Amino acid sequence: MISDKMHKAINNQINAELWSAYLYLAMAMDAEAKALKGIAKWFFVQWLEEQDHARIFENYLNSQGAKVVLKPIAEVPQEWRDPLDMFKDTLDHEKEVTRMIHDLVRLAIEEQDFATLSRLQWFVDEQVEEEENASGQVSDFEKAGKDSAMLFRLDCMLGDRQYKKAEPLTDK
Repeated sequence: MISDKMHKAINNQINAELWSAYLYLAMAMDAEAKALKGIAKWFFVQWLEEQDHARIFENYLNSQGAKVVLKPIAEVPQEWRDPLDMFKDTLDHEKEVTRMIHDLVRLAIEEQDFATLSRLQWFVDEQVEEEENASGQVSDFEKAGKDSAMLFRLDCMLGDRQYKKAEPLTDK
């Protein structure tokens, strides 16, 4: 059984993961409105992944006999100037999520909650990947600048992204 403090912290993280999903859905919708179908698909996949992250935390709380308490989702931005701004916001957001995951790890260590610490390791690794992906997109769009052919190519490449269910959910 996890502590009340950890239970509350993970519930807050579930809310943050759902907010992240909502943010990426808004980015997908904005990209679609701008006829950037590949970028929209990339963010739709991101939206699905964030829902997976929330579900992993939900499953963990349930396995620990702790009730999931959902909270309202705060409003997210609805529009970005261009794909570069979308991916800069993505990188900034993923850095914030990494900070939040690290806070959970610190709490698990403080409480000597080894089961939670074990579950959190997947998220620590996932955040390295999330930041690396976002950083790569920022770099690519910075290099492309205003070159419309390069922007078109990036949009097409991002449309190749495929959703893959998060590993901790594959046996659920």
